[in-house]
Amino acid sequence: MIAILGPAGFYCSPQLFFHIMTAEEILFDAEMAMEKSVDYMVHEFSSVRTGKASPALVENVDVEAYGSAMKLKQLALITTPEPRLLVVQPFDAGTVKDIEKALKESKIGIMPLVDGKIIRLPIPELSEERRKDLVKSLRQMAEEARVRVRANRRTAVDDGRKMEKASELTEDGLHDLEAGVQKLTDKSVKEIDDHLERKEAEVMKI
Repeated sequence: MIAILGPAGFYCSPQLFFHIMTAEEILFDAEMAMEKSVDYMVHEFSSVRTGKASPALVENVDVEAYGSAMKLKQLALITTPEPRLLVVQPFDAGTVKDIEKALKESKIGIMPLVDGKIIRLPIPELSEERRKDLVKSLRQMAEEARVRVRANRRTAVDDGRKMEKASELTEDGLHDLEAGVQKLTDKSVKEIDDHLERKEAEVMKI
């Protein structure tokens, strides 16, 4: 079978298309994967209730409306007129009951108060014990994010070693790749720690 080198490093034949990955692509993929790992943690953090009202607390609550599951942010305007009050204004007054039901069944622990066509969510003060429990949960989320980042690092390094074994990467090239992956790992772990520190401070602030 004759293989012809096509554009962008693709080898082409009538039956087969495949691409030889480069060290730069491994680094790029690792960086993207680590960013997603951190972003997922940040998204989880946004759903953790503090003493301060935040639309992020409820915007992703699933609501059964119009015969399907929809996110609350797709069905209503969510505002914070006061530091400890969320106001949900449905775009369609016909979904008020659906939204109220979804909020009651969610895990946010706030009782919705229906006032005509709007729903108010007063944010109760957190007890010291509850704050400490939330910090434990945040630390667990952060550790899970670190585990995901380390798994991303392991995948990238394994890919590099496979390339070196196949003589597609030199020993020095593998060393440089591993150093680059470690640098990305350290950066991501620091981002996780920084986000955790800020969120913990927010939770513990009275």
